[in-house]
Amino acid sequence: MSKYFLTGGSGFIGSHIVERLLKDGQSVTVYDNLVTGNRKLIEHHIGKSNFKFIEADILDVEALNKAMPGHDIVWHLAANTDIVKGNNNTDFDLKNCTIGTYNVLECMRKAGIKNLMFASSATVYGDMPPKPLAETDGPLLTISLYGAGKLAGEGLISAYCHLFDMRACIYRFGNVVGGNMWHGVIFDFIQKLKNNPKELDILGDGKQEKNFFMVEDCIEGMLTIYEKMEKDCDVFNLGTDTYSTITGVADIVSEEMGLKDVKYNYSGGSRGWRGDAPYVHFNIAKVKKLGWAPKHTSDEAVRIAAKRLIGKE
Repeated sequence: MSKYFLTGGSGFIGSHIVERLLKDGQSVTVYDNLVTGNRKLIEHHIGKSNFKFIEADILDVEALNKAMPGHDIVWHLAANTDIVKGNNNTDFDLKNCTIGTYNVLECMRKAGIKNLMFASSATVYGDMPPKPLAETDGPLLTISLYGAGKLAGEGLISAYCHLFDMRACIYRFGNVVGGNMWHGVIFDFIQKLKNNPKELDILGDGKQEKNFFMVEDCIEGMLTIYEKMEKDCDVFNLGTDTYSTITGVADIVSEEMGLKDVKYNYSGGSRGWRGDAPYVHFNIAKVKKLGWAPKHTSDEAVRIAAKRLIGKE
């Protein structure tokens, strides 16, 4: 049994990881400030001998230093999840992504913990052309402060691995979807159509192309990489090698809600908002070499997530 320290463990992805690790018989400590997390997703585990919940912030170094020792693996998910908010409050991602990641690494160093699993993002690639992005593609010129914060975190992790003999898996996610989401385009479309089933406001021109990715596939991919990665620090794309258009997402959501002839109102332009990359296509050949592949296409992931959020699954 390994002892996992999971920052951001009450969030959408984190809560699914908790379920998986406890099912596998692992020990889990969730460390979360509950600003964007949801205590209800994990509270049924409180009281179990192999589960502990600590409500605290990764910016609280004293609390982090107290909580982290004694664990084997840090799974670092805690970060800002609202890209638009981070662009408007310009120190938000600096604190919650970059400085927060530094704090996690420094506490690991002091506690003698060598193993890290880090949730990065496709946003580090910036404004790339519509082609499958490989981990070696660049230059990594980010267009959002969230992407900048994640890229800075990757740099800090690489340096700590080199200097302090740590081992780190860096995962660049596509758009992870599934049940228990409370933000993102699928969730937003459902809420909008509940309020007005005849019309749907869509940011941009609807032609944006993103890869959507089932949360169960994501977790399996992360665990596979951790078990099979050969280098002490390496980066892997985690997503699908298919993609969905935003209009296609609207079509799937409308269909699953039983709605017909919904009028789409586009805000215009190629981006949903300033800092949004219109195209996120992934090359996942690197992780496939480790024996992992997603079980669902992008459109299939969108449909399953929509069903779960609507309550059909």
